Amino acid sequence: MPTAKSKLDASLVRELAAILREADLGEVEIEHDGLRIRVSKATSMAPPAAPAYVQAPAAVAAPTQAPAAAVASASDTPAAAPKNAVPSPMVGTVYLSPDPASKAFVSVGDKVKKGDTLMLIEAMKTFNPVEATAAGTVKAILVSDSQPVEFGEPLIIIE
Repeated sequence: MPTAKSKLDASLVRELAAILREADLGEVEIEHDGLRIRVSKATSMAPPAAPAYVQAPAAVAAPTQAPAAAVASASDTPAAAPKNAVPSPMVGTVYLSPDPASKAFVSVGDKVKKGDTLMLIEAMKTFNPVEATAAGTVKAILVSDSQPVEFGEPLIIIE
């Protein structure tokens, strides 16, 4: 029996699919109040993927460890972020300079202040600055120009 919540979730899936098409992204995933929705675009080598709708399990003691291990697969569990890494605030495409003809915002070895622009992330045809979360020296840039990134993915290390 459909509930008001399931109708809302179906419209949310359609909305995410529209964002996926408009922003030319490969995948969009959101999680809110224990509900995780992932919509991904099929690649040329894979069969078309349908939008995925996953209800996160409730916090209940599991009778065995096997089901919990099956839920936490390698693709769902992010690798530990390097120390002092600035994470991606959104899904999108990274640009290391304001335009192709300009030099990069920062390079390895540069000193930055909190709030300095490190790079841009394009999402839904909008360029969003990624700012330094602390002052320090750029130790490593973990992404390349025009690379797609996921939410929370480490972008740059500042020490």
